[in-house]
Amino acid sequence: MDITSMELLILALASFRLTRLIVFDKITVFLRKPFLEEVEETDENGEMEVYWIVKEGRVRGFFGELLSCYWCTGVWSALFLYASYYFYASFAAPVLLILAVAGLAAIIETLMQKLID
Repeated sequence: MDITSMELLILALASFRLTRLIVFDKITVFLRKPFLEEVEETDENGEMEVYWIVKEGRVRGFFGELLSCYWCTGVWSALFLYASYYFYASFAAPVLLILAVAGLAAIIETLMQKLID
């Protein structure tokens, strides 16, 4: 299937946003919690650091590794979004566009924060 440059850009931004949503955002902690254990430590500057450790077990370990790896989750997110668009374009297109706009907004916000700081 040939895709246009605009479709590729929308898919890329949507995949970026969905991946960050799954791997990092607070609202999806419930997805990670069965497979990852949250650990808090204080660093040498006295600031609290939070990180995740993969839980033991064949299934929990597999999904824990997947959910703790931005690159791994990104591949599966891209595959899911592309397949959704390919097979169910009328349903997927609005979702992809919303994720793409949110992804672009996140990139713009990050750039603005770097310019301000």
